[in-house]
Amino acid sequence: MNENHKSGFVNIVGNPNVGKSTLMNDLVGERISIITQKAQTTRHRIMGIVNTDDYQIVFSDTPGVLKPNYKMQEAMREFSEGALTDADVLLYVTDVVEDPTKNADFLAKVAKETVPVLLVINKVDLLKGQDELESTVARWKELLPNAEVFPTSAKLHFNTDTLMARIVELLPVAPPYFGKDALTDKPARFFVTEIIREKLLLNLDKEVPYSVEVVVEKFDEKEDGIHIMAVIYVERDSQKGIIIGKGGTMLKKVGTQARKDIETFFGKHVYLELFVKVEKDWRNRDNKLRAFGYIE
Repeated sequence: MNENHKSGFVNIVGNPNVGKSTLMNDLVGERISIITQKAQTTRHRIMGIVNTDDYQIVFSDTPGVLKPNYKMQEAMREFSEGALTDADVLLYVTDVVEDPTKNADFLAKVAKETVPVLLVINKVDLLKGQDELESTVARWKELLPNAEVFPTSAKLHFNTDTLMARIVELLPVAPPYFGKDALTDKPARFFVTEIIREKLLLNLDKEVPYSVEVVVEKFDEKEDGIHIMAVIYVERDSQKGIIIGKGGTMLKKVGTQARKDIETFFGKHVYLELFVKVEKDWRNRDNKLRAFGYIE
């Protein structure tokens, strides 16, 4: 093993919809976190791992920091705050349209951090020129004076290589934490649930997707393909009707889109069965939150 080998945990935090997942996918080089335009698509901490002969970076993408409205969001906020305690490098991601005073209490915690903080100002492609960029940077420097600033556009892959190079420089010298062939610490089933949930988010409007949990009950992988059975849990009968759709059309559409993505992800033929069940008010029930992995 290379005696100068570097390893470290790089935790990505910030408010919803600033592009944290897009950034992580760009840095990791694989589509690991799900990306949609709706808030709260990342509910759990997701580890994406980058390996070379010289280093291993373990990325965590955390849920956007929200003021909690119900127990599930309290658990999600704890994931984000936990990310402050175990990082070697912290990436605080914002964008050019976000109000810097939003969630000031969380920002104040970030400002007190002793680990290196890299402030990533995403979506700079939306700015009208250098002057706008400079005033945006100056405003953020007041709030996070010790942070190094990286203006980026994760979507356009702008300045993300520079950011990556700086992350590598800041890593401590250490042996790898995971096997060198690891891409993520999450099991295969986790990505199936994420892909199905993403399709629900894309196809359903209003609050329905936020009352949804997906559980893979069968994942039977053979040489020639994978047989997957998944249950979509909702909180009310009316939501069940919306997800199934008239004559089953919505469920079929979600299933077809998810199956294509799952086949791409695993590189083999997939037979996907989806079912919808009502689990009343699961987001406020400890036993259900535990079963679904929100509470340890």
